[in-house]
Amino acid sequence: MLLPLTVKIAVEQAEFHYDKLYSYAWPSRLGEPMRGLRVLAPFGGGNRKRQGVVIEVCQTAEFDKCKPIYERLDEQPLYTEETLRLAVWMKERYFCTLFDALRSMIPPGLYMRIKPSYQICDDFSGSLSEEERILCDEVAEHTDGIDLDTLQKLLGRDLADREQLDALVRKGALIRVDEAEQKGSAVTVRMARSLYSAEELLALPEAEKLTPKQKKVLAVLQECGSATVKEVCQYAAVTNAVVQNLERKGYVEVYEREVLRSPTADAAVSAVEPPTLNNEQQAAYDTLLQKMEGDDAAAALLYGVTGSGKTQVYLALIDAALARGRQALVLVPEISLTPQSVRLFAERFGKRVAVLHSGLSVGERMDEWKRIRSGDADVVIGTRSAVFAPLTRLGLIVIDEEQEHTYKSESAPRFHAREVAKFRCAEQKALLLLASATPSMESYHLALSGKYTLCRLSSRFGKAQLPSVTTVDMRADTDGSILVSHTLRTAIEDCLAADQQVILLLNRRGFNTFLSCHSCGSVLMCPSCSISLTYHSASEQLVCHYCGHTTAPPRVCPTCGEKKIRYSGTGTQKAERELQELFPECRILRMDADTTVSRYAYEENFKAFAEGKYQIMIGTQMVAKGLDFPKVGLVGVLNADQALYNDDFRAYETSFSLLTQVIGRAGRRDLPSRAIIQTFTPENPVIQLATAQDFDGFYRMEIAARKLMHYPPYSSLYQFGFVGKNEGEVRQTAEQFLFALKERVTEAGLPVIALDISPAVVAKISGKYRYKLLIKTRNTVKTRQVVSDLLQEFGRSSRYKNVTVFADIDPSVMM
Repeated sequence: MLLPLTVKIAVEQAEFHYDKLYSYAWPSRLGEPMRGLRVLAPFGGGNRKRQGVVIEVCQTAEFDKCKPIYERLDEQPLYTEETLRLAVWMKERYFCTLFDALRSMIPPGLYMRIKPSYQICDDFSGSLSEEERILCDEVAEHTDGIDLDTLQKLLGRDLADREQLDALVRKGALIRVDEAEQKGSAVTVRMARSLYSAEELLALPEAEKLTPKQKKVLAVLQECGSATVKEVCQYAAVTNAVVQNLERKGYVEVYEREVLRSPTADAAVSAVEPPTLNNEQQAAYDTLLQKMEGDDAAAALLYGVTGSGKTQVYLALIDAALARGRQALVLVPEISLTPQSVRLFAERFGKRVAVLHSGLSVGERMDEWKRIRSGDADVVIGTRSAVFAPLTRLGLIVIDEEQEHTYKSESAPRFHAREVAKFRCAEQKALLLLASATPSMESYHLALSGKYTLCRLSSRFGKAQLPSVTTVDMRADTDGSILVSHTLRTAIEDCLAADQQVILLLNRRGFNTFLSCHSCGSVLMCPSCSISLTYHSASEQLVCHYCGHTTAPPRVCPTCGEKKIRYSGTGTQKAERELQELFPECRILRMDADTTVSRYAYEENFKAFAEGKYQIMIGTQMVAKGLDFPKVGLVGVLNADQALYNDDFRAYETSFSLLTQVIGRAGRRDLPSRAIIQTFTPENPVIQLATAQDFDGFYRMEIAARKLMHYPPYSSLYQFGFVGKNEGEVRQTAEQFLFALKERVTEAGLPVIALDISPAVVAKISGKYRYKLLIKTRNTVKTRQVVSDLLQEFGRSSRYKNVTVFADIDPSVMM
């Protein structure tokens, strides 16, 4: 006799320290249990339920001791065997819960949220306060239950996040009912089809009583099989009432069909033949194709100067993968790169392309995910989260501009898309191709050591030439302006006179970066964060770029009362205004986080610039990477020193990459071009190497420093974060954690270099203090187990309940 079935599930909202699989009985009414199904299960008291994912299906005699699963949320498993293995791997590697790992793999539109509603308990006979009685009377008016939001609107006040209602549930006056609700909604269209063929209709005596219009509708449906009700009405020249009458009489079936929204729905394959690869490109393609066709997973680095045609190489590889029945995934680092990339891919692959990024609506992302899962799309392009696209026949994953920090998540689960891509390639025996003009130190080190296949493209494609680069010492060449030197101003004038375009980089948004008092020297700070407020001229407001706090700029100093407020620092808004004064006849496009809020801002603005509607584009780093504008003859970096001197061991690498990338936006065709770098430290070796476009020279300098200081790739860097409202508690927790960590690694015999505990770069955000601890060690299973055990121990301890502790391996940005 077979034992009854139980399931083990990963539940949502579990803290890391008590995250485990929970066992439940599987009722036979729910059909067959399967791994990867989402379910609703009782969890905790008060009739509460939580969402979970089935990880294991078991037969056990413990069936009667387990609570039963309440509801099955999917007909078929949402997660494949590969994604379930990936989630287990992510939990161990990134110190996240299993459910958080699983949730990160699906688009927000597919998320299920638990929505509680409340009903009156007829059997309650206890005493209530006047306020409680009012609440219960309002709930009693809704016999089917009422949710929190609706009740608060009716009462006209806040109910302290359900606490008052849940207190009444505990008393027995109310009953709480939890239901699962999907965030995204499907778009459907009403369809119609005939229930009879033409021959069957002739055999029905009652069919002779049909009106001419009704017969016309049936003739249309018999000819085409099925059509939307709107189309039937158009083709048959009838109203919707005719179709409804036929449905009522049983001649026609009307039903709903889901329509998938797609940003590439109107894409058409271009008739233009793709360009022929040059010798370097062909050699790289041949090498990479051999790796892709191998029996095992492989990883390669395509290192080429800006404009060398790396994209054409991997487009050809995608062609080869599709011809062999495989699929391809391409990751780009920024949403700003997506419009140009999508247009390029859609022209090549048409409707086979799907797009996944946060700039799409919730519904569009959900529908694109469904298209990929069903096999309607086999080329996917997107940002970091697209690495989880449900492709089951992967032949190739490309990570473009692989060095970018945006591929690393800064919130749980703190995964790196490159590592997840490696896992997926290993699972499906695919090729991982990293592409960049400025590879990360880690990737280039692995390529030089032979662990990655290295392919080089040393010259630009076609007749395009790298721009000539000039460094301007701003200590000597200011021309009366702290923003635009005489050299840059002259170069802009020459470029505009030649009917060419200009791109200028200033990696700081806003108008003035801070306000200070000229009398007492105090700086206007955010009240909730340890950061200065930035002045935005468009809204005439001071804004905190961390918590969003806004306030009007004061006329007098809030510290000393003097009317000596001084606006200091320069952001993109101020640069735009100064450029408009210098070049009044020009149309200037500003690209930063403030001008790209709307859904289609990137696409519309970049398209307008490409069409020549603007002569100058100034922006933050979003204008520096991956963009291809043929008429750009000049690139200017307004302040090359911004990123060089900060509290991050990657500061030089990030600065070199940004400078190299923005210089590469000029000279994309056969016209001569220039790049001008403005700096107060022209003697800095990073500035000099970027000016010379010498990546290999920079790598030799930087890798020597990394080796000397035991930084990646010669170690892994673990960053521990400590966050809480009481600064003393936060620091004490960090100190206790460091003490415990030293004991554990000594016992385990692990090589560790621990740096001193210190406040984060921004020590307070949204009223919470932040401290960090950095250690250099080897990223091994043993190390991660020690860290995991310690995180769970601190999470369980009531002593540290007011402080959040987390770990981040090889963070892209220091706290």
